[in-house]
Amino acid sequence: TELGVERRFVPESCPRAVRPGDFVRYHYLGAFPDGTRFDSSYDRGSTFNVFVGKGQLIAGMDQALVGMCVNERRLVKIPPKLAYGSEGVPGVIPPNAVLHFDVLLIDLWNSEDEVQVQTYFKPEKCPRTVQVSDFVRYHYNGTFLDGTLFDSSHNRMRTYDTYVGIGWLIPGMDQGLLGMCVGEKRIITIPPFLAYGEDGDGKEIPGQASLVFDVVLLDLHNPKDGITIENQLVPESCERRSQTGDFLRYHYNGTLLDGTLFDSSYSRNHTYDTYVGKGYVIAGMDEGLLGVCTGEKRRIIIPPHLGYGEEGRGKIPGSAVLVFDIHVVDFHNPSDSVSITVHYKPSNCTVLSKKGDYLKYHYNASLLDGTLLDSTHSLGKTYNIVLGSGQVVLGMDMGLQDMCVGERRTVVIPPHLGYGEDGVEGEVPGSAVLVFDIELLELVSGLPEGYMFVWNGEVSPNLFEEIDQNHDGEVLLEEFSEYIRTQVDTGKGKLAPGFDFEKIVKNMFTNQDRDGNGKVTAEEFKLKDQEAKEEHDEL
Repeated sequence: TELGVERRFVPESCPRAVRPGDFVRYHYLGAFPDGTRFDSSYDRGSTFNVFVGKGQLIAGMDQALVGMCVNERRLVKIPPKLAYGSEGVPGVIPPNAVLHFDVLLIDLWNSEDEVQVQTYFKPEKCPRTVQVSDFVRYHYNGTFLDGTLFDSSHNRMRTYDTYVGIGWLIPGMDQGLLGMCVGEKRIITIPPFLAYGEDGDGKEIPGQASLVFDVVLLDLHNPKDGITIENQLVPESCERRSQTGDFLRYHYNGTLLDGTLFDSSYSRNHTYDTYVGKGYVIAGMDEGLLGVCTGEKRRIIIPPHLGYGEEGRGKIPGSAVLVFDIHVVDFHNPSDSVSITVHYKPSNCTVLSKKGDYLKYHYNASLLDGTLLDSTHSLGKTYNIVLGSGQVVLGMDMGLQDMCVGERRTVVIPPHLGYGEDGVEGEVPGSAVLVFDIELLELVSGLPEGYMFVWNGEVSPNLFEEIDQNHDGEVLLEEFSEYIRTQVDTGKGKLAPGFDFEKIVKNMFTNQDRDGNGKVTAEEFKLKDQEAKEEHDEL
């Protein structure tokens, strides 16, 4: 005679229970006390959807549903006076029938409900939150209130990408995403009138269904965003900042806004080398690399419209904000020449180095970021060259000009005057600016340009006869070499310093051996000033 309610299963968590005026969705089995079934929502394949406490149900069910939790199961025994009474339902329920209902509550909401947001993880740093008209990328699991999964971006292995607050989403999700930080995780519970309403979506979501979205925000930007630059390390000394047209070498780590690494120059053990402001890199990086110093570290945050856009590339998804942590190793401009800074010059600096001089000097060679490449000090011996003879890179030939013994200077050489784009494998990176700290220790004056040997006094009028020791009218290489050596040893002549004696003499002999037969005759033999005069007369 009285309403009977047996709670057969009660979930551990029950954040909300049915109250009069709530709308519920539930499944049920209806049977008589002898077990004969008269109705089942399961057979129809859809829940029974109804307001509670508004007279839309038999009185006993109206009472029995109050206090139920989602996922709770109740066995409800309803006497005739709270069911269909003495009249029953013709053909279905006889008069004065006691009804048993096995009820499982699936969903519960109220017309006064709002979107519920429960944040269960929030990053310590939250420089920016989602606002209306922002574009977001997020992952989600979508379930009904009973926990049944209806959709998941994780299963598709692709984020959901959309604008917020402009009607691209259901109203409840538009609201629920506002104020989120990148990396934040929250549960957004949406009543059906802010979701898919009475009709559902026609596929997975039934009508009048509350939706629960477990969301993690991965990315956030606004179409009006420019790049953001965060300086992490700026050297105290910054004599020059990069400009459009400069060529930069830099290391970087590239991540998405949630910290996912997509690329790193460090992993390749090679800098990224490029011109700046010329369209060789994405627009945001072109802008972000301007105004940097050598040695500077900065973070460049690039919105997708200045990055790889809606399509993305490789490991970079479409519409992704990119974060580059860069370290500038060096930069130069193709119009740069050698830069010379003199640190010490002796007071008695009268003899200056020039082309053809033989120089002995010490140096420390490094990259622009201070990385040491080489040092004569560590080898314990000087580096010796003939200036202007191509024995060193062109920039060093230029940097050693007009130097006096004892002078110390720093020479900065751009790559086009150094080792170029290729560098030296295993020693000098390609396109590297080189820095040489130099001290000149010895200078032997060279000969006038074009001369390999000069006389220190008057030239003998019988020179050929003196060289032709056996007086056979022909001079062989051995005779020529012996004569030149004697002149040098006695101080009567001087060879160009810094070159191999045998090579110089052979070169001089070959110049005199005009017919190439390995012998020099008196007719062939001419001094350099005689050659110049004859050429002039012929012209």
